[in-house]
Amino acid sequence: MVGCRLPVVGAGWRGWPGAVGRLRQVTVYLVGAGPGDPGLLTVRGAELLANADVVVYDRLSVSTLLDLAPAGAERVSVGKAPGHATLPQDEINMLLVERGKLGQRVVRLKGGDPFVFARGGEEAEALQAAGVPFEVVPGISSAVAVPAYAGIPLTMRHSSTLFTVITGHEDPGKDGELDWETVAKLGGTIVVLMGIGRLPKIVKRLLTGGLDAATPVAAVQWGTRPEQRTVRATLATITDHELAPPATIVIGRVAAMNFEWFESKPLFGRRVVVTRTREQASQLSMALRAQGAEPLELPVIEVQPPPDGGAALRDAATRLPAGAYEWLVLTSPNGATRLLGELRDARDLGGVRVAAIGPGTADRLRAFHIEADLVPPEAVAESLVAAFPDVDDGGRVLMARAVVARDVLPAGLRAKGWEVDVVDAYETVPVKLTAEQREVLGTADVVTFTSSSTVTNFVAAAGAGRVPPIVACIGPVTAATARAEGLKVDVEAITHTIPGLVDALVEHLRLP
Repeated sequence: MVGCRLPVVGAGWRGWPGAVGRLRQVTVYLVGAGPGDPGLLTVRGAELLANADVVVYDRLSVSTLLDLAPAGAERVSVGKAPGHATLPQDEINMLLVERGKLGQRVVRLKGGDPFVFARGGEEAEALQAAGVPFEVVPGISSAVAVPAYAGIPLTMRHSSTLFTVITGHEDPGKDGELDWETVAKLGGTIVVLMGIGRLPKIVKRLLTGGLDAATPVAAVQWGTRPEQRTVRATLATITDHELAPPATIVIGRVAAMNFEWFESKPLFGRRVVVTRTREQASQLSMALRAQGAEPLELPVIEVQPPPDGGAALRDAATRLPAGAYEWLVLTSPNGATRLLGELRDARDLGGVRVAAIGPGTADRLRAFHIEADLVPPEAVAESLVAAFPDVDDGGRVLMARAVVARDVLPAGLRAKGWEVDVVDAYETVPVKLTAEQREVLGTADVVTFTSSSTVTNFVAAAGAGRVPPIVACIGPVTAATARAEGLKVDVEAITHTIPGLVDALVEHLRLP
């Protein structure tokens, strides 16, 4: 047998004419963003967004998905809305081709699945004709996801053994109009996408085709998102309801079923402001989203190096392995990150005991494979002072914290006989709210505060008069700052952590 060597084919090769035996670097990715819930984005889609140079997105893409792209990536909106479009489809095709030919990593972020009623096929056709390498990343279609979020199974063994997905927005240029009368005779479940504008005509033709007027119908608006709204009716009554796009319409016996799970979440429909830094917001946002809320990330602080650029912190870090300190005290996750970033590795802490002010800081230490020796019962300075050991013959403590902080902790440790070196690990600086953020703020139900600096900077940026109806604080120190700023604190977490804050908010909103 004569051996042969096959050409190496990389991920960018797509098998176009003339491409055999040579590599083609993909430049355009047609990515399905899913129907709305950012958690339904595929892992592949998230990877591509994280490395994008340009994101071309449409109206149904969730704005928070754009945050997955690098801060310097260009974001181009080409969204379509009923009756108008930012860019005609031909121009979108040209845009993708032009950017692709420049060699930029272009992510075309499309609602749902790019090849299911999303004109992804037209974009792929234009790219192929222009010789621009591309990749298709399927997404979860609203045809399947939205009914599931409304608690409607598309198939049931005894009542629906097939489902048909149809667009209600037909291209007038195609040959003929869909035969809805025949669709009525197919049986099973009918899922109509983009059909609100033609719903009366669709209903009339399905009835003409023999579908029973009592057939259950469900219209799910903004499916999979916190503003989801499900209207349940029959084929005879569905047009009596006030409906608006985007909506997914389910017609058939299964539309009467309601395995409610999404709309029954405790924070469903609540809009909650997250004031943490952009880098830290995701943990709280994810926890809120898991309870059904819509997080509105409006960071009012930004963490920066201290005024000395971290010189004092670096100097103190070099003395840790030399045995200059018996204890290292860390008062926040930010301080822990900054201090540990100055160490070679965990061995520099050999022989040094570590105290963390609360579970959040302790968790950050664990990320560096360091277990705190002391975590007080409450995540406040007073509790750490009470739990800290006394010393009779002197001893030295290194405390890394924010530039502006209360003196309760260093003063309390000195009163116990310790010598305390306080070094600035970072400082928080205010971030101004944009006009768009101020407008969003007016729609919020809750504002969350995770530190005193988020309170003071929020009030400075927005004003006490623009505070949402419910104020939730992570602990007593933050709550005291809020009250000092004239705010009424409705929720104060018992456990001073992000999960504790969310649990406290859920409990508060459950009360009659």
